[in-house]
Amino acid sequence: MPAKAKTPTTQDVAADAATLATDAGGRLSAEAQRTFAEAAKRMELVVQEGLDQIRSQSRVYADNAGQQLDEAQRYVTDRVKERPLAATGAAIGVGVLIGLLLSNGRR
Repeated sequence: MPAKAKTPTTQDVAADAATLATDAGGRLSAEAQRTFAEAAKRMELVVQEGLDQIRSQSRVYADNAGQQLDEAQRYVTDRVKERPLAATGAAIGVGVLIGLLLSNGRR
């Protein structure tokens, strides 16, 4: 006589469903974690590329500013050498003006 097949009970079906849900949830959770990790890596790369671009642009701007300051310094130095008395008078005038502005509120 063949063995009688056992009919599943409601508890058996519920247990099987819970096991399947747990396995599917675990796979889904692992897949979600992998997806988030990949997205985080991509975002990190984008941010790093942006920072590198900003650094290179700031170097260019700093170099240009340095060159312009050097040119301005040479220009002022040349003008002072050409007319030292006028430069001294201008410096004294600016100093007096700044002194008056600063001391105006202290009387």
